[in-house]
Amino acid sequence: MGGFNKLQHTDIDEFEIITKNAVGVQKETLGRILKENAESEYLLNHGLAGRTDTESFKSCIPLATHKDFESYIQRIADGDSPSSILTTKPITQISLSSGTTQGKPKFIPFNDRILNDTMEIYKTSNAYRHREYPLTRGKGLQLVYAGKQARTKGGVILSTATTHVFSSEEYRKIIHKTHCSPEEVVFGYDFQQSTYCHLLCALLNSDEVEFVFSKFGHSIVQAFRTFEQIWEQLCSDIREGVLSKLITAPAMRTAVSKLLRRPDPDLATSIESKCRNLTDWYGVIPTLFPNSKYVYGILTGAMEPYLNKLRHYAGDLPLVSAYYGASEGWIGACIDPTDPPETATYTILPHIGYFEFIPILKDNQGATSRPVLGIEDLVVGKEYEILITNSAGLYRYNIGDVVRVSGFHNAAPKLKFVCRRNVLLSINIDKNSEKDIQIAVDEVGKVLKSSKCEVVDFTSYADRSSQPGHYVVFLEINGKASERVLEECATCMDLSFLDAGYLSSRKTNGIGALEIRVVRNGTFGKILDHYTSAGAAVSQFKTPRCIGAANEKVLDILTAGVEDRYFSNAFK
Repeated sequence: MGGFNKLQHTDIDEFEIITKNAVGVQKETLGRILKENAESEYLLNHGLAGRTDTESFKSCIPLATHKDFESYIQRIADGDSPSSILTTKPITQISLSSGTTQGKPKFIPFNDRILNDTMEIYKTSNAYRHREYPLTRGKGLQLVYAGKQARTKGGVILSTATTHVFSSEEYRKIIHKTHCSPEEVVFGYDFQQSTYCHLLCALLNSDEVEFVFSKFGHSIVQAFRTFEQIWEQLCSDIREGVLSKLITAPAMRTAVSKLLRRPDPDLATSIESKCRNLTDWYGVIPTLFPNSKYVYGILTGAMEPYLNKLRHYAGDLPLVSAYYGASEGWIGACIDPTDPPETATYTILPHIGYFEFIPILKDNQGATSRPVLGIEDLVVGKEYEILITNSAGLYRYNIGDVVRVSGFHNAAPKLKFVCRRNVLLSINIDKNSEKDIQIAVDEVGKVLKSSKCEVVDFTSYADRSSQPGHYVVFLEINGKASERVLEECATCMDLSFLDAGYLSSRKTNGIGALEIRVVRNGTFGKILDHYTSAGAAVSQFKTPRCIGAANEKVLDILTAGVEDRYFSNAFK
């Protein structure tokens, strides 16, 4: 392991050098991107004329959102390759966003540079994490799911960004070194069968597992909720040395059957004993994997609602945040792995893209004359929207996130994710963000705890079908709560929204009483199935926290699953 540790120290030393000159590195990174793509149609059309300095870039290139790039990306997808559209070199891959925010996936350019950036952020995050939590073998239960790859009309490879990464030669080498599961499980395409096999392969290597990982925290929670239901079948497979008939994917079945090899009744009996001695599955991860040191993944933002359940499964193991980015590109790595997810920050990697920031003005959210700042202009404690310029042809692209600057590592800003800018629950003058919805649901969780119930998942909807309109929150609950408790939940949630526009509207009956609609178990699983059937990858899925007009199918799924409805008694 000496070579392993030496490599980690080298990565940290390199990052220290880069971040000490973060402002200069940012200018060099922008210059490189502009020089490489000087002949692209997009930059030429905006009059940059081959210039690579920051001032010319900011004066010529407009601020943009995905809508501004849609026509360019569609031409790439359609095979308009004679012209260099967004980059000088042709784009041969396109990524699909999860589609949970807008209701349908977005097309995002992807190339080898973005792949290199991905591996760079993995390397940096790993280096700091392993300095705090050294590994011996480096093996983990890695709940990784690749989606299918297709081709556009123009022959461009189309899949999720994670699938592009997992399909790369660089990542396939990592699979063989650090995954308990063979790559046939990662590329199994049937997420339920892959989850079963991931768990089985980890149990077969239980003494070697040193960490549990998935890109998003909800995938870990989902996997161990599944484990609660299938652990006896997994033990049967191990005892008999024969893979369950539930696994029908040929390549996956062949690969995992080779790992089973022979019956192992002693291991099966040991696992059964451990499971039967657990109280409500608390600490199941360290119980099954006694050498595990941490659980990690993206655990902030939309993943925070799953933290309580994840901590329940993890027991005393630390939850470690990994990195921060968007479908459009990576931004920063967590270099303080001992920080709990609620306070986790991400340090910008100044060499993987050029980043700009627009201040959030609390007193005038609609201001159009806000300055656009570089990393050297940021102020600790202030909130900003992020713009990305990357190597795959996105320039001054607003990703729609709001972040708070919590400090600096050398000259590189440390960012805390606050919320998605465009996810708003609103009836008229009220504006509640994804974070506000989460806070309200957290209060409900405290009320349900007294009934030994918990929120499995949730989303919200502004119902304007009657007057006055009102907020609807769909809840999937594990356990049975009384009507009195659920009515209390509705009132508690109603009082948790502290936005001035909401409070004044509720008091004057401009907004009606908040409604909780309890859906039957498995309803949110059907939402996941809906998105994955439309091409989204499980590894990228995030439950939409606010359902709008673009999510009509999701609203239909939720409505069909409603079992009970409860209204707030507040403001009467």
